[in-house]
Amino acid sequence: MKTNFLKRWVVSVCVGLSFGCAVSVANAKDADNYPERPVKILVGFSAGGTTDIIARAMAGELVNVMPGAHFVVDNKPGAGGDIGTADVVRSNPDGYTLLMASVGPLAINPSLKTLKHDPRTDLAPIILVADVPNVLVVHPDRNIKTFEEFLAWAKERRGNLHYASTGTGTSSHLSSHMLSDMMDLDATHVPYKGAEALNDLVAGRTDFMFATIPSVMGQIKSGKLVPIAVSSAKRSRSLPDIPAVAEKGFPDFSAGSWFGLLAPADTPPAVVNLVNEKVNQVLPTLEERLISAGADPAGGSPEDFGKFISAEHDKWAKALTSAGIEKQ
Repeated sequence: MKTNFLKRWVVSVCVGLSFGCAVSVANAKDADNYPERPVKILVGFSAGGTTDIIARAMAGELVNVMPGAHFVVDNKPGAGGDIGTADVVRSNPDGYTLLMASVGPLAINPSLKTLKHDPRTDLAPIILVADVPNVLVVHPDRNIKTFEEFLAWAKERRGNLHYASTGTGTSSHLSSHMLSDMMDLDATHVPYKGAEALNDLVAGRTDFMFATIPSVMGQIKSGKLVPIAVSSAKRSRSLPDIPAVAEKGFPDFSAGSWFGLLAPADTPPAVVNLVNEKVNQVLPTLEERLISAGADPAGGSPEDFGKFISAEHDKWAKALTSAGIEKQ
C-alpha cells in the first residue's frame, strides 16, 4: 500500500509540475506573437485632454517598435474617468484592452466615491508614462512673481483668500488645500466644472489656483497668468525656471497629476512585461513632445508603478480626510 501511495504521490507531483510548466510555457507564448490583432487603449476622458494626448502620442510611437501592431485609442468619458476604468476592469485579460489613466480614477476616486472596483487589485500596472505637475498660478494684477512674495501676500490676506479648482476632490483642489493647510492660510475653496475655474482666475475673480501645466501653458506664455511654483517634488522640465514648493521650506509637499498604462488584472505577465519594455523604449522619442506639452516622461517597471499607485492612494486618502470630504 505504501508503494502504491508513493507511486500515486509521484504521479501527482509530476502532473502538477507538468501543469506548472505548461502554464509557464503558455504565458511565455502569450507574448511571442503579441499583438496579433488591434489593441484598444481606452481613455476615460474626452478627446483632446491631457490623458488622450499622451495616449495617442504613445500609441503612435509604439507601432514603430512593434512591427505590424495596431493601437486604437478609444475615448469613454464619464464620472471622472471611473466609467472607462470599470470598462477595462471587466475586459478580457488578454492584453488587447489597455487603459491609459490618471491620478483621479487610480488614486483619488477610490477614497472619494463608493466604487465597484479597486484599481490596486483589479488592474495590472504596466508603466508610469508621465508626470504632469500642477503649477500654482495667480493673476498678474496681484503683482506677485515669487513664492516668497506669494507667501507674504497670502498670509496678509489669511481668511480672505479664495482658490479655484476644477472640482471637489480633484488634484487641483487637493493641491491647493494641502498648501493652504501647510501654510495655515484658511483659504476658501471655490469649485468649478473644468475650464470655468481657469476662466474666472484669468478674469481676476479668484486669488490663486493649482492647474496642470498643459492646461495653463498658453496663459503663462501670453502673460495672462503668472507661474509661482510647481507641485512636484522637483522642478518640472517644462518650466525649469519655476521652483518646486518642496524646495521653498515645504519638503513634504508633493501633489501633482500623473498618467500611466494598465491592463485588466490577470493579464499574462509576459504581455505586461513586453508592453512595459516597448513603452520604456519609446519614451525617449516622446521626450521633447511630452515636455513641450507640460509633461515629464517617467518610465520604470510594472512593480514600480504598482507601488507608486498604492503610495498615491494613501496620500490622497489622507488629503481627502484633512479636507473634510466624506466618501460619497
